[in-house]
Amino acid sequence: MADRRRVNPPLRPTTAPLFAFAPKSSASTPHRRTRPANEIRKIFLKTGLTPSASGSAYFELESPQATPHSFLDRPSSLKIACTAHGPRPLPRSVPFSPHLLLSANVKLAPFASRQRRGYIREASERDLAVHIETALRGVLISERWPKSGVDVIITVLEGEDDGPLGALGQKEEGGLSGWESMSVLSGCITVASAAIADAGIDCVDLVSGGVAAIVRQPKPGMGDGGGEPYIVLDPCPSEHSNFIAVCVVGYSQKRDEITEIWTRGDLGAASLGESPEQFILGSLLDRAMEAAGSSRLVLEEALKESVEFKIQNTASGKDSAGTTRNQSA
Repeated sequence: MADRRRVNPPLRPTTAPLFAFAPKSSASTPHRRTRPANEIRKIFLKTGLTPSASGSAYFELESPQATPHSFLDRPSSLKIACTAHGPRPLPRSVPFSPHLLLSANVKLAPFASRQRRGYIREASERDLAVHIETALRGVLISERWPKSGVDVIITVLEGEDDGPLGALGQKEEGGLSGWESMSVLSGCITVASAAIADAGIDCVDLVSGGVAAIVRQPKPGMGDGGGEPYIVLDPCPSEHSNFIAVCVVGYSQKRDEITEIWTRGDLGAASLGESPEQFILGSLLDRAMEAAGSSRLVLEEALKESVEFKIQNTASGKDSAGTTRNQSA
């Protein structure tokens, strides 16, 4: 009989793991942006990946094309998985609601950032969930689903945590800085809209996320932040080290409405041709809407492919059922 209290040693000799430290030189040598300022990264979007959910979607951004200085300095990408559960009846303990109740839950995986995260939801994740709920409520036809609720569960598998390695200790609690959370919110809005559409929930339009930022141009001899400020679409933390302001929008293009807007930074420090602060905000908002329009093209194509696939499966199911009836007759 085996002794359950005994801890058996390994059968073969083992070697203690060695952990590499972040090189000091990588903290001051960020990857350079090679794409134009008005171009977003390539997007991969796929729906219907979780059969047990009413609707699901997977969102991924292309990794920056850069040569890493070391193994730890490889640029990461943004990878998000989303599931939508509902509409389903509310529990009897919940008060009567004539509208559809939307609940969003955002959780970053423990391995989503360079610093390992905990399993308990943090304040930053709850803030992201509030922004996503605001963006989606602007397009849902909630009157058609009284006494019902829908849960949108978003899991960030990779959070694009590409800040300087030497500055990890300067990040917010949880290992994800404020600039990187803006890109995460933009992707979450797009993938949540795809999951809700895949679930067949009535909406007046699709909503897509877009992000634009004011950064400083690289200047020889002065590093990445010594030049004049300019606006870029879809900023990547590994390509820019000096952010001035960032704007994220949830944009409904067909209705020409903004369902969510979030800005962060100092607009007063961005002197775009001696323009007033309100003009700078308007320019940044227009570019964020332009980025959202580009994301919408991918969103529409992904949903078209999903609908065509469902139609083909329905037609093949009817044909097989008719063939079975004929054979039985």
